[in-house]
Amino acid sequence: MLKRLEIVGFKSFAKKTVLDFGNATTAIVGPNGSGKSNLAEAFRFALGEQSMKSMRGKRTEDLIWGGSHSMPRASRASVAVAFDNTRRSFNIDFDEVVIERAVFRDGTSEYSINGSRVRLRDVEELLSGANIGGTSHHIISQGEADRILLSSPRERRAMLEDALGLKVYEFKKQEAQRKLVKTEENIAQVNSLRREIAPHLRFLERQVEKIERSRALREEFVTLARTYFAVEDAYLEHEKRSASEEKRKAAERLATVAAELSFIEERATTDAEGMKRLEAARAAEAAVESISNERTPLLREIGRIEGALSAAKHHHAKTAHEPYVKVPREDLIALAEESQKQAAHAENPDAVLAALHAIGTAIRAFIDRFIVPTDDVLSEEEHAVYVLENERTELAAKETALAERLERAKSALTRAREALTAHDETGKELQRRILELAQAKAHEESALSLSEAREHERTLREEALERGKAEAFAVGGAEALSYEPLSSPVHEDRQAQEERSRAIERLKIRLEEAGGMGEDIQKEHKEVALREAFFAKELEDLTKSATGLNELIDDLNAELAKHFSDGLAQVNASFNEYFTLMFDGGSARLALEEPEPLDIEEGEEGVPAGTGEERSGIEITVNLPKKKVRSLMQLSGGERALTSIALIFAMSQVNPPPFLILDETDAALDEANSRRYGDMIENLARKSQLIVITHNRETMSRAGILYGVTMGGDGMSKLLSVKFDEAVAVAK
Repeated sequence: MLKRLEIVGFKSFAKKTVLDFGNATTAIVGPNGSGKSNLAEAFRFALGEQSMKSMRGKRTEDLIWGGSHSMPRASRASVAVAFDNTRRSFNIDFDEVVIERAVFRDGTSEYSINGSRVRLRDVEELLSGANIGGTSHHIISQGEADRILLSSPRERRAMLEDALGLKVYEFKKQEAQRKLVKTEENIAQVNSLRREIAPHLRFLERQVEKIERSRALREEFVTLARTYFAVEDAYLEHEKRSASEEKRKAAERLATVAAELSFIEERATTDAEGMKRLEAARAAEAAVESISNERTPLLREIGRIEGALSAAKHHHAKTAHEPYVKVPREDLIALAEESQKQAAHAENPDAVLAALHAIGTAIRAFIDRFIVPTDDVLSEEEHAVYVLENERTELAAKETALAERLERAKSALTRAREALTAHDETGKELQRRILELAQAKAHEESALSLSEAREHERTLREEALERGKAEAFAVGGAEALSYEPLSSPVHEDRQAQEERSRAIERLKIRLEEAGGMGEDIQKEHKEVALREAFFAKELEDLTKSATGLNELIDDLNAELAKHFSDGLAQVNASFNEYFTLMFDGGSARLALEEPEPLDIEEGEEGVPAGTGEERSGIEITVNLPKKKVRSLMQLSGGERALTSIALIFAMSQVNPPPFLILDETDAALDEANSRRYGDMIENLARKSQLIVITHNRETMSRAGILYGVTMGGDGMSKLLSVKFDEAVAVAK
């Protein structure tokens, strides 16, 4: 799977150096200090190693060619590792995968995959799919042969998980944990936002309820106003037609009666007495007509004042509890008795006049006593009512006086006509007819005056109706006036219409107290309600996501536990087999120790420290033949090296990595163990590519390609290569 390694400016390799790996086993040889181990460290560097100690350096600059007398120092170092991906071991759709890392003197690093810039995490995830983990269990540097033995139980477990290819599950699990932490933060944030807007939403809901009640009142007002205005319009229109028709008919009848009366009077007697009596009758008739003409505008004025007084009382009734003056019943009875007493003594016209004068005096005293209040206790509305009542009283008194004068004039007319009739016995029938016509004329004149007063009252009602429509429009809008006119008046008592008017006034007051329709509040309530619904849906989705992530983590934990358990059993079997082979007997095994809490370091992609998950470490138990040991520390250097090699080979045997780099792991072996080591290398080479850095001739003999590393006086490492197959062919 491993195709080549390209190095430029890395440590002692100042110039571009390319190593091709076309064989299962490649050996790298050379004298001490020539730069052999730099090749192993180049692999570590390219695959994302972050520890400078693992690459035998203190600073980033230590990895870049420092310069010599023949070659200036480099500004960057880069290493590229090329893999054959025709079997799609890497989760990327390329037949060749080139992973490259470059480092600069300012300490920054750049990673790329097939020439595209990526993150270190992207490189790690890609490598984890091919069983190349971050613990570098597949790269054993110089002096680290027993590293796995000296590691802590937890570090051994991490190496074993890398060797078993479980790192991809760990990446998925960490990603799920990071997403879970972020999801829980989002849940807390959404809950905080919901708590923040909840009081405002409750306030807006209460306001909307008030607005709904106001809308219901408005609808009720609009419905009632439509009915009221439709009925009132029909009633006033009917009154207009009725009064107009009545006035027209009264005028026609008056004209007819007057014409006939004039005609008959011209035929009356012409003698001196008759003329005298006729003149008296005409004078009396003229007096009646004059008084009637004088009374007609007075009646109109009284009608106008009564209309204004009614409107003023109606307006005052809404603002005051006592709109009228209360008069004791006993005083009214006393006034009536006094009037009857004065009228009883009236035996002739002069007495009548005196009686009327006395009655007027009594009425004036009554009014001064009960009706006229002091100015300092009257409100503006009460004063207006008082003034109008006084005007009405004065006009009523004038109208009463005119009525009395009219009655006296009519009486005088009657007497004059009776005298004229008595004078001319022969014209009795004519005189009787004249009298009837005169009475009819007076009746029609009175009817005409009443119709005019009725017409004036209707005009006042129309003005009041227009004012009511204007108020209804201000309260209920155009809808309150959008009613269908009635073709005929409603046959109902006027009291029903008055009840509607009072109900409309009550609804006006309630609507004024409730305020307007609150379009802004309704709009804001809708926006806040939509935001709350969005938060609720978001919270539901986040909760489902958190549940799904927890289930995914549980599934990954179960999958990890299963694969780890199966892999541990396989590694144990291979470890014991290799151990027995290396030591000609004995036994070795890996065992799980007591679980301990796993603490993830703070700042690792958002995963908090101390997640609380418990993980068991790995302990190594060995039993050497012919030697009793209780601890790994009691093993000699060679024994530790053999044990480490057995464990490394066992881990690589169970789940072979694409390549395995061994840097002088055979340095402590004797000749017999070297042969066993060579046999194990040949066995491993069937499953993984091996890159062996060695001084051991036995190990060299097992390689297919031999690279020699030398270093001249300029401090630069140079490379020579030999392919054994080609060398043997040449030798023959």
